[in-house]
Amino acid sequence: MAQMTEKLLAIMALDPDRAEIDFEGRDYSWGDLARVVQAIEAALDAMDLPPEARVGIMLRNRPGHIAAILAVLASDRCLVSLNPVLPDARLFEDVAGLDLPVIIADESDVLRPSMVETCTRCGTAVLAIGARLEGVRVVEGLAMPRRAVSTSPGVAIEMLTSGTTGTPKRVPLTRAAFDASFAGFTRYERGREFADQPQLRSGVTMVNNPLTHIGGIYGCIGALAAGRKIALLEKFTVEGWVDAVRRNRPKVAGAVPSAIRMLLEADVDPAALSSLTALISGTAPLSPDLVDAFYARYNLPILANYGATEFAGAIAGWSVDDFRAHWQAKRGAAGRIHANVRARIVDPQTGAGLPSAEEGLLELQGEQLGPAYAAGGDNWLRTTDRAVLDDDGFLFIRGRADNAIIRGGFKVHPDDVVNALHQHPAIREAAVVGVPDDRLGAVPAAAIILREGSVAPDPDALKAFLKDRLIAYQVPVHFRFVPDFPRTPSMKPSAPGLQALFVPSIETGEDNAM
Repeated sequence: MAQMTEKLLAIMALDPDRAEIDFEGRDYSWGDLARVVQAIEAALDAMDLPPEARVGIMLRNRPGHIAAILAVLASDRCLVSLNPVLPDARLFEDVAGLDLPVIIADESDVLRPSMVETCTRCGTAVLAIGARLEGVRVVEGLAMPRRAVSTSPGVAIEMLTSGTTGTPKRVPLTRAAFDASFAGFTRYERGREFADQPQLRSGVTMVNNPLTHIGGIYGCIGALAAGRKIALLEKFTVEGWVDAVRRNRPKVAGAVPSAIRMLLEADVDPAALSSLTALISGTAPLSPDLVDAFYARYNLPILANYGATEFAGAIAGWSVDDFRAHWQAKRGAAGRIHANVRARIVDPQTGAGLPSAEEGLLELQGEQLGPAYAAGGDNWLRTTDRAVLDDDGFLFIRGRADNAIIRGGFKVHPDDVVNALHQHPAIREAAVVGVPDDRLGAVPAAAIILREGSVAPDPDALKAFLKDRLIAYQVPVHFRFVPDFPRTPSMKPSAPGLQALFVPSIETGEDNAM
């Protein structure tokens, strides 16, 4: 039995009456969770599903889905994440290709037109769960799997990536990788190790990233294993997030960069955030200007981190102590590499190691990356991120190497253009992608969200603004002002979705369409 499994089982039994989830202003206890966990486990046992059997869950940010996560992980089975926000055609195409013996889904998702038909055709059983821990039922006609049971030995979660640059893929994350990841993360908490005795703690973890994203499920599992209450939001809104902070008074809360911009723009009353000592932010590049502006307004550091689905969480990040001691000198860093991870920067062409402060591709070793990349071995996991690593172990991410736009032979990195756009006073958030061009092959195009009350700048004036900050070939050819971007489940701008925005505007010449 894995360390994570043992800890989850022990913590569930400590105090059934203790509140564990705050959701929409109502508390749900460990006992409420345990009742549904036991019902799910009994149903899976009745289907003769052994340990390490693959169990699909259509994950939503609701209490019943946290019970489903607990039931699968605490019984040593493998959770296969399914994203219910996908359109029916994409979701059920995914389901049909996974060979799952059973799927756990919200009652609302069971009613989707293609659900029963797809699962009947695939021989997949279905368990319906109530969003608010109302109960568990086996769907009529789909009570037992009618296919061979597949297993994933040692794997805790088969996790969908965010799909920022293309079609999401599913990554196997082992129980050992999660144990190592949590061990590295505890350096942010003074005096605590992941391997300490199971206990219930007084703190609160905000979970507002989707559970279909590594940031959401990592925060959820980490809180459960630490015995910490979860303030669960179905989706991020300024009002909902602030209300949850007021109600639960956490010391630390998470918010992605786009959410932090929304909080700052909403001019939230500092008194509402009085319990907080810091924010944690990941999933997307975090502008140091945004960090400084939030600190100036609320006296709260924003602690960036860097990770990926494939890493089973973060491998670098800021602590409060590091922020206070080093932010001015290391401004813009993603944080310090975790002590149980090794990192190096290499030349993209030759693979040769580069000295400190030189930019290249980031490579990693560590137990949480899987046995093939154990620290001290010969194998290094090469990322697609351009980065700099300094002598103090601080990591600076300069952008992705795999989404560069080749404009007439010149390479344009979208992150460089986004940083310049964010300096414009009318722009709240920008995203840049490459779009086809008959003459140059590809050109940059910018989708822009304006600050509330701001007027869209004239495209020519905006280009002039950018030419003062960028090389001429980096300046976008097309602009589109939008109320929001097409986004991945982690709230990152979706590159395929953004590119689709520009097809009609390029054809019609309406580059400044609202």
